[in-house]
Amino acid sequence: MTPSQESPFKGKTGLTRLINAFGYSLDGLRAALRHEDAFRQLSLLAVLLIPLALFAVPASGVGKAILVAASLATLVIELLNSAIEAAVDHTSLARHPLAKRAKDMGSAAQLLGLLNLAAMWGLVLFG
Repeated sequence: MTPSQESPFKGKTGLTRLINAFGYSLDGLRAALRHEDAFRQLSLLAVLLIPLALFAVPASGVGKAILVAASLATLVIELLNSAIEAAVDHTSLARHPLAKRAKDMGSAAQLLGLLNLAAMWGLVLFG
């Protein structure tokens, strides 16, 4: 396929595309909740931390927004990490240095997200 050609897998356009994309996004969230322990754990953490940030933490609006954003970021990172793992596993279940690198980098991204979450909570509460 040349760069100017459209993918034969491209779907609809306009409002239909948005509706389809929303459905695919919901499918992805359901799949993550069903198949990914880490996503379920982070979802539970977000369910606890976000209301706490909004209603119990004595912080400015910006502080509250930072806490909510940091919590949501860990969920986004975990979705991407899980997608990388699924794509790598789909490609091959054999051990390969590039597969390990991809999975380790996804895990490292989540580690940074969690460290960021802890740092934001620490800074907003004690900074």
